Amino acid sequence: MPNSSSSIDSNSSSSSSSSSNSNSSNSGMAVPEARQAMKQFKEEVASELGVNLKDGYNGDLTSREAGSIGGEMVKKMIMRQEEQMKQQ
Repeated sequence: MPNSSSSIDSNSSSSSSSSSNSNSSNSGMAVPEARQAMKQFKEEVASELGVNLKDGYNGDLTSREAGSIGGEMVKKMIMRQEEQMKQQ
């Protein structure tokens, strides 16, 4: 049994370090110039889905609403990439 508890400890420490990494990656984009374009894209998707986004804090959104925006953004980005790959 000691091995199972040590694997749990190592998993929890790696998940906490990955969550801190994701927090730092959220504060800085790989291409900082894309920040405004991504914000506009998010607002367009939210509007299409009927989710009202405000400037600034949107913590009053349900998990379903927030997740639907992100999920639809990913879906559209994948579709755009597939279209670009077809054209090559």
